[in-house]
Amino acid sequence: MHERAASSSRHIPRLNGSALISFGIKPVGIYTDEPVKTDPNLKDLDLTGITVLGEEWGKIDVEKAASLAPDLIVGDWWPAEKAYSGLEEGVDEKSKKLKELAPIVGISQGESIVDLAEGYENLAKSLGAKVDDPKVAANKQRFEAAVTAFKTATAAKPGLTAAAMAPSDENLSIANPKYAPELLDFQRWGLKVINPERPDPSFPYWETISWENADKYQPDLILWDSRVFTPTVNAEYGKKQPTWFKVKAAKAGAAVSWPGYWLHTYGDFAVELEKLTTAISAADENVGN
Repeated sequence: MHERAASSSRHIPRLNGSALISFGIKPVGIYTDEPVKTDPNLKDLDLTGITVLGEEWGKIDVEKAASLAPDLIVGDWWPAEKAYSGLEEGVDEKSKKLKELAPIVGISQGESIVDLAEGYENLAKSLGAKVDDPKVAANKQRFEAAVTAFKTATAAKPGLTAAAMAPSDENLSIANPKYAPELLDFQRWGLKVINPERPDPSFPYWETISWENADKYQPDLILWDSRVFTPTVNAEYGKKQPTWFKVKAAKAGAAVSWPGYWLHTYGDFAVELEKLTTAISAADENVGN
């Protein structure tokens, strides 16, 4: 891992650290929504010499960030909230002072992960990174092959429906593809991801429903939010919430991890697409009937 690209800028990214580090840009600090050791964006990355400024959503050590004297802060732009990562509604007011330290830039969580990945590649290039590294090209090739395989799998099962879900002990949330670029990509490539009927007005990324109404949607395949997914999570929620198995796909065990809101690179997207393609190929398009 290179220490820093040719640019002399000092950067503090959040969530999208992998997007910059993969191009050889080593930030002086990062802040995340969860412990660094479990953040999928940072898996297998060399974080030596990088200061961790926060490992919980909405909490950033701004004093420590100021001591790093950053020239630039990098964070995703979230359209529904009209804010950059770390400056959304609900974060600690002290954390919002981060915007006083340096200009903030970032790519929008818009209509496609492809656009997001390309955006960060262009940003890295503008900061002096060499984006023609063979590893970058190899990741793109793997991604393109994964998209082709995904399209083939969905074309073979034109009736297959899927719903992206995130459970909690209190309720069940159904993701709204309008604000999830990876879900829009899945739809674009042939997977019929369900659009929830009534997204929450205050936070339209989701439609929140009670466990009593867990069977409101009956997909053939459940896309579990990867932030809570484990191989046994489907069975665990069936024990905690008996209505979970009213969802026919849940009862059939037709569930797979969904990379919710964290993808930033071609390499990561390729890996996740390959997993999803395997699940789609094994799924029964009549489960939800």
